[in-house]
Amino acid sequence: MCGIVAYIGAQKAYPIVIKGLQRLEYRGYDSAGIALQNGSLNVFKKKGKVADLIEFTKGKNINGNIGMGHTRWATHGKPDDINAHPHTSGNGRLVLIHNGIIENYALLKSSLTNLGHTFKSETDTEVLVHLIEEVQQAEDLPLEEAVRQALTQVHGAYAIVVMDSKDPHKLVAARKSSPLVIGVGDNEFLIASDATPIVEHTKNVVYLNDEEVATVTLDGEMLIKTLKNEVTNPAIHEIELQIEQLEKGGYDYFMLKEIFEQPTTIAECMRGRMDADEGWVRLGGMAEHLKRMVNAQRMIILGCGTSWHAGMIAEYLFEDLARLPVEVEYASEFRYRNPVVRDQDVVLAISQSGETADTYAALELAKQHGALTYGIVNVVGSSIARLTDCGSYIHVGPEIGVASTKAFTGQVTMLTMMALILGYERGYLPKSKYQKLVQALSLIPGKVDALLKNCHQQVRYIAGEFKDASNALYLGRGYNFPVALEGALKLKEISYIHAEGYPAAEMKHGPIALIDENMPVFVIATNKSAYEKIVSNIQEVKARKGVVIAVVTEGDESIKQLADHSIEIPETEEPFTPLLSVVPLQLLAYHIAVMRGCNVDQPRNLAKSVTVE
Repeated sequence: MCGIVAYIGAQKAYPIVIKGLQRLEYRGYDSAGIALQNGSLNVFKKKGKVADLIEFTKGKNINGNIGMGHTRWATHGKPDDINAHPHTSGNGRLVLIHNGIIENYALLKSSLTNLGHTFKSETDTEVLVHLIEEVQQAEDLPLEEAVRQALTQVHGAYAIVVMDSKDPHKLVAARKSSPLVIGVGDNEFLIASDATPIVEHTKNVVYLNDEEVATVTLDGEMLIKTLKNEVTNPAIHEIELQIEQLEKGGYDYFMLKEIFEQPTTIAECMRGRMDADEGWVRLGGMAEHLKRMVNAQRMIILGCGTSWHAGMIAEYLFEDLARLPVEVEYASEFRYRNPVVRDQDVVLAISQSGETADTYAALELAKQHGALTYGIVNVVGSSIARLTDCGSYIHVGPEIGVASTKAFTGQVTMLTMMALILGYERGYLPKSKYQKLVQALSLIPGKVDALLKNCHQQVRYIAGEFKDASNALYLGRGYNFPVALEGALKLKEISYIHAEGYPAAEMKHGPIALIDENMPVFVIATNKSAYEKIVSNIQEVKARKGVVIAVVTEGDESIKQLADHSIEIPETEEPFTPLLSVVPLQLLAYHIAVMRGCNVDQPRNLAKSVTVE
């Protein structure tokens, strides 16, 4: 969950690495550091954000055309100057940056201590650089060979870049279960956790595979070997990312920009995959394995956080429209639970980054049991995309805000299209209903656009009314129960207000005890199938002096009269309401967080891509 960027070439490394760290800061922002090679190794690191590092390096020697930097989300050791990366070997010869967790670091540290090594930090990363030093010194090995041999002793996840002051014309990088991308330029290379620092320098990248070690040199050479010392011939891919997508575009925060991009991103997710006039949906990722998916006995959906909420909506979609039994699992629990997985199951993994460590590990388990694996990810070339048997990209563009918004609606859009295909192919959606739903889904981008224009100022006003609340309750039924969970998560993530999502009918089985005049209760009340029940739930809240903010369908006067505040969304087919009802909840969390003075894009203790357990 850290950001790595490195450069080797003819240009000055410092500005490239620093700008790369700023691009990657959404991956971690507890501390930052940089190491530069210019005849000697100069290492600068500082607790805080990249801006603090820039201030710290003013007036210092920042020359050199080889460098690497790191922005940290703390795992081993508190955030401070000492635990910040890069870390240096005991002899001062090597420096290393690392994303991941070395699981056997304590055992390695004990062995190295017995050999005379001393450690300054609390990190597993410092143990790793000392291990490489020990291996290198034992047999006077070149850096790349010392790294390769040292990593055969390591258990855990890592993406690393290493420099050697006595071998100053190369960088060595390696990965296992943590992403690393190499940008290939004109006699220059960039190495990074993802493509965002690379795109303005080159479109050509190599995705490093697990247990591969790459050596890149100043004279433009690249050599990649496995830990077993086998040379590989990597494919060079062209990235589609545009530099404009990485800028705020006039918005105060990336999160607000990404909320307002949703009419476009939902349409992009659909583009080329459905035709409303002809009434069909097709997904290339499903085509080769469609028969197996149609005949599946069960679908298991894996996700974490917001992706898990998207999976919960998918459970309603697949069971309602396709009559396919579904189990939705937290990937972090699934992998440790000795689950029952059969070769007739489809295991569907949802991850924005495509790098979520728990989801990746759960997929590996599913593959061992012979299940068909399907990935829904945003980042092209990501680890999950390469691991799964098949899958689909949601194509919503880079999501920089830590709290997911457009990726969530992209995931739900993709899952909706999958459900329509399976419902039709399994014979549970007659052609007329199938085509009617396809037509309704095609109208969603326009309805999201209208909703954003119509409700933004109203939501800002409501946010002002409840910005000082200590707790909040979110209620929903059916398709909108997971939306209640997602709305509560958004509020927790970025405003630090305690919030809980519940099925509306479960309120009286405990949470109703919390309700009083100080408790805002957000009710998603758009369900046609359980309308009277929702009305009853609202009346129960009002009877306890609760304050109700209702999300309703346009023209609903009954609930508007009951609620203290109401936000209207356009009418659509019930399975598609989550794509609309979630939008005002995203805006609400955003405005409350801004009014409370919170850093919306970089909330405390969180990072965007959870690549560690």
